[in-house]
Amino acid sequence: MGSNEVSAEALMICAPIRSQCVEQILKEMHEAKAQGADVVEVSLDHITNFHPHNDLQTILTNKLLPILFSYRPKWEGGLYEGDENIRLEALQLAMELGADFIDIELKAASSCLKTMMEYKKKHSNHGKIIVSSYVDGVTPPKSELLKLVTLMKATGADIIKLVPLIAYSVGDRGLISQVLCPKFGGFFVYGSLDGNPIPGMPSLETLREAYKLEHVNEDTKVFGLISKPVGHSKGPLLHNPTFRHAKFNGMYVPMFVDDLKEFFSTYTSPDFAGYSVGFPYKEKVLTFCDEVHPLAQSIGAVNTIVRRPIDGKLVGYNTDCEGAITAIEDALIEHGCNDGGACLSSPLAGRLFVLVGAGGAGRALGFGAKSRGARVVIFDIDFDRAKSLASAVFGEALHYKDLANFQPEKGAILANATPIGMHPNIADIISVSEETLEDYELVFDAVYTPRKTRLLKAAEAVGAITVSGVEMFLRQARGQFNLFTGLQAPDQFMREIVLSKF
Repeated sequence: MGSNEVSAEALMICAPIRSQCVEQILKEMHEAKAQGADVVEVSLDHITNFHPHNDLQTILTNKLLPILFSYRPKWEGGLYEGDENIRLEALQLAMELGADFIDIELKAASSCLKTMMEYKKKHSNHGKIIVSSYVDGVTPPKSELLKLVTLMKATGADIIKLVPLIAYSVGDRGLISQVLCPKFGGFFVYGSLDGNPIPGMPSLETLREAYKLEHVNEDTKVFGLISKPVGHSKGPLLHNPTFRHAKFNGMYVPMFVDDLKEFFSTYTSPDFAGYSVGFPYKEKVLTFCDEVHPLAQSIGAVNTIVRRPIDGKLVGYNTDCEGAITAIEDALIEHGCNDGGACLSSPLAGRLFVLVGAGGAGRALGFGAKSRGARVVIFDIDFDRAKSLASAVFGEALHYKDLANFQPEKGAILANATPIGMHPNIADIISVSEETLEDYELVFDAVYTPRKTRLLKAAEAVGAITVSGVEMFLRQARGQFNLFTGLQAPDQFMREIVLSKF
């Protein structure tokens, strides 16, 4: 598609521009084109001292991409508070001057749309008119949405702007409405300019590189991360390229969830074929699985759910356990620390394994360490939770406040299975003293953003072997890929992505 050509057939990636002056709009339009946008939406209500004829003429004369003009009134979430006729006249002028798209609110369409459509027909104008409607707060019932769609279609507009036709839901909950838009017949997908993020909206680079929406169609299977928060997740950067590499028609998306019951009652379609489960739901999600794999059942935590194709039942698995434990074992072996020798199956056998955190990830690590013959000591802010896990793995539970003064034996393993130190709180660290860090042979941190946490930096400084959560993430993701697709994960391909992107 050329810079100034518009196809009503193809999906278009749109970059919103909300600058206060024309010069900045033109600059950002240039940036949007360089970053792969197909079209820009210019919000006229954001321009300070807007002069319709001069400003529109300047923007359109210098346009590098097709332009959608919106002029949102305050009653529809915009900034404009002036005379309604003046606002609509500006949009009419934009169309007359050659705008590719203009956006008119459904509430205002009755007073101006007929005139605009007649002008288009009389002057063979190829600009498209969008009628939009935004839903505030709780999404209405399906019957009300259908009535709304019917009203919008009746206006005769070229395009109607309502999820899922054009998804413009912002905030963490709205992220999936952006990236799943092409699967459900959407026309525009919105992406923010790099360096100018909009909450809940993927960047243009992310849309192009992680999601590559041109490969998405109605048959695409959707996999997602169930978590709260989701902004830290790098799952899409790994899973989506791997799906494409394996020629599997799937898409992996972050799903901000704060109500598991509502989530699972809503996402019942076979299109939603599986999920990764993140903090804080790895234990709670068991009750929503129809079946649970024996390992996950014994651990009491699920990090992977697959919707079984033959009957639609949700089956829970745990790939964290092997992912974390093998990462620790391999690091010990690599550094010649297999003290047990050839007669023992694991370099963890007989070692003290100090585990901080008894949640979902902690339970996976605890059961994994026990299965390898380690002696497990557990610290958790919730002492009852620590005792519960200790009982299950024949270990010992201690109060979290005692961690700072806990003296491990030489050669012990320290594993952080809490979110402490995770982006954006990268300055945080578990309550372990620098003096005691020297006694640990290896320190593991399940946090993978950042790759090298403050804990790992401190451990590295005193000479301990360190294992990043990135390694656990990679290994558990390989297990998830196998479960999601029924294929064998391309190990080297996935490792190369992790090394280059994480």
